Amino acid sequence: MKNNLTPDGFGSCPRPISDFDTIQLAHGSGGKLSRDLVNRLFVAAFGNPALNKLDDQALVDIAGRRLAFTTDSFVVDPIFFPGGDIGDLAVNGTINDICMSGARPLYLSAGFILEEGLPLDDLHKIVLSMQRAAEKASVTIVTGDTKVVNKGQADKLFINTAGIGLVEHDFTIAADNVHPGDAIILSGTLGDHGMAVLSRREGLAFESPIVSDTAALHELVALILKKSGNAANAMRDPTRGGLAATLNEWAESSRVGIRIFEEHIPVKPPVTGACEILGIDPLYVANEGKLVAAVAREAAEAVLSAMRAHPLGRDAAIIGEAVADKPGMVTMQTRIGGWRIVDMPVGEQLPRIC
Repeated sequence: MKNNLTPDGFGSCPRPISDFDTIQLAHGSGGKLSRDLVNRLFVAAFGNPALNKLDDQALVDIAGRRLAFTTDSFVVDPIFFPGGDIGDLAVNGTINDICMSGARPLYLSAGFILEEGLPLDDLHKIVLSMQRAAEKASVTIVTGDTKVVNKGQADKLFINTAGIGLVEHDFTIAADNVHPGDAIILSGTLGDHGMAVLSRREGLAFESPIVSDTAALHELVALILKKSGNAANAMRDPTRGGLAATLNEWAESSRVGIRIFEEHIPVKPPVTGACEILGIDPLYVANEGKLVAAVAREAAEAVLSAMRAHPLGRDAAIIGEAVADKPGMVTMQTRIGGWRIVDMPVGEQLPRIC
């Protein structure tokens, strides 16, 4: 994409960067405002073929080898939550962004922004959590950085990561590669992570505890690739903006319609109950240990069976399909039989959940 910024840095973008004069929480939601900010400012400034695809990772060729390269930042509040903490979340989330291209994750970096007054015991727990998560996924943290800011100029701890993985196949797995007829497969229940973080943050108690699903998905991705051959067309871990944001991005990038069926979408009863109490749609809640895949119809049942045989995919389900009708639109058949449009999220329902 052509660089639309002028030398003074203020730019000559054909549209305003945002309808707002200042950054809003919703600019970090993974929804419409996030997309507008990225497209109108960052892609306009830095655009190139690798970046313009706007997948969770960039694919680059170095000396004849294809690598997946990603970066992420983690600002979750609180830094400890049911089922995990900011440390294992950072490692797992970065691994997942790498492997959604089908790459094998290899190396990570870790940068820490520490607020003055952070208890060293808390930092020690988080570092050990990162160590365990990296060892479990057979990746190595090979470089990093540490900065300390004055008390009140951060919120305890932020972590920035980067990751590199090796792409060992010659086909494309990307948001713009979904085809009519592809089955949409979800690896498990929605909303576990977002509601676990919210419940701890707000001091909410439920009869059955809600636990984050944070996990590295590289083994599940390897199973998908083994069973599908080159029939896995797109994969994404639906984090910020949830499943709704991911499917809308696919529909827009691939110019297909996507139809999903509410009765096929797995959600744990405590998460359903919490969402109903708080007026939140599970489709928009972040997940940190789930993936959604678009797989050619002829391979879908074999892929589903393989996923269900793995602990991280035991609740996997085919939840819909890509269609030629209504390109760019996501629709869902409700449990009572009607259809509704599933829009890209606009506001920020659950800030700082990753």
